[in-house]
Amino acid sequence: MEQLAETAEEDDGAWAARNEHWSTGPVRPKRYRAKRERNPDPLILCGHGVRLRIDHGALLIDDGFTHYPQERRTYRFFKGDLNLPPRIVMLDGSGGLSFDVISWLADQNVPLIRADYQGEVVSVIGGSGFAPDPERLSWQIETRNDPDKRLEFCCDLIAAKLRASLRTIADCLPQSKARQLAVARAEAGVHALSRRAISTVDQVREIEMRAAAAYFTAWRGFPLRWRGLYRHPVPDHWRAIGPRQSMRTSQQGNRNATHPVNAILNYAYGMLRSHAHIQAVADGYDPRRGILHHDRDDADAFAFVFDMMEPGRPVVDAAILKFLAKNELKGPDFAIRSDGVCRLAPQLARRICMVVNDQLRDRLGDNPAMWIEAAAHH
Repeated sequence: MEQLAETAEEDDGAWAARNEHWSTGPVRPKRYRAKRERNPDPLILCGHGVRLRIDHGALLIDDGFTHYPQERRTYRFFKGDLNLPPRIVMLDGSGGLSFDVISWLADQNVPLIRADYQGEVVSVIGGSGFAPDPERLSWQIETRNDPDKRLEFCCDLIAAKLRASLRTIADCLPQSKARQLAVARAEAGVHALSRRAISTVDQVREIEMRAAAAYFTAWRGFPLRWRGLYRHPVPDHWRAIGPRQSMRTSQQGNRNATHPVNAILNYAYGMLRSHAHIQAVADGYDPRRGILHHDRDDADAFAFVFDMMEPGRPVVDAAILKFLAKNELKGPDFAIRSDGVCRLAPQLARRICMVVNDQLRDRLGDNPAMWIEAAAHH
């Protein structure tokens, strides 16, 4: 019993140390802001006991606890404050807020995004709400219902994704036969889509799936940098990047990640989804009226958001590959549930979201969903 207690205490200490590492470790240098420029960075919250409340007209936020000992961070924002973040992201954890907070956020046009432990965006509240632009809504309906216009949109959308994946491959993946095949598949796909050498949306999807299969195969074997494996061992298949799909074959898709890189990607794509959702609504599009995804069972309610995410996925992938190449991981960065699903330490999840946000801004500018206009020709 004493040995078990010592082991548990050691595990708790390692968990705390790694959360402290990711919360206080080196981050990117602060971007220079003009005197009257608004803060471009989201506020990312995590942990237990998060509180949002209104105090004398200002928004008061207490960040959550992820480990002990930990100094609690408190943020105070006044109406019209240039330091007010463009959005607030809550990663899993627990806490509470009042209806007054929702009204305050709506008044200041600050969306609040809630993501679960798998990185899935479960709600977007506050902000400006949904006020569709009649012209853009009409374009969505017309494009979705016209087979020729729908096909053109889908060709342009996936061609943009494949071009972005070629850049990610060139910047982040070492030379290999798998890399050569991924490049060949992506280039062939761009060529076919650009020449309109296909006649159905299903053919567009087939091109994208073939290219994606080769693309993620080229990731396999990418070595991960681990420390302290003697004290905190990890499964052998965690030593390098493996298949994108979860090893839990009874579960659909990649939501129940059994590999740390897949768990990281789920959070990263969740951040991308929040960007695309907020921007689509802000620009007057209906997030539910998908064009590529609208007749698919796995697209859920916000099909247009999933459309708009496609060209951004390789941008996010590049951020994660660069992060993995530069940083060492340790066993306590992750927890394995009883069913084998892998979960990130809260502060690591926060760091991932920060990295993704920076990459989106660097590659896509201050409008992280600018590909909406490019894909729509609108």
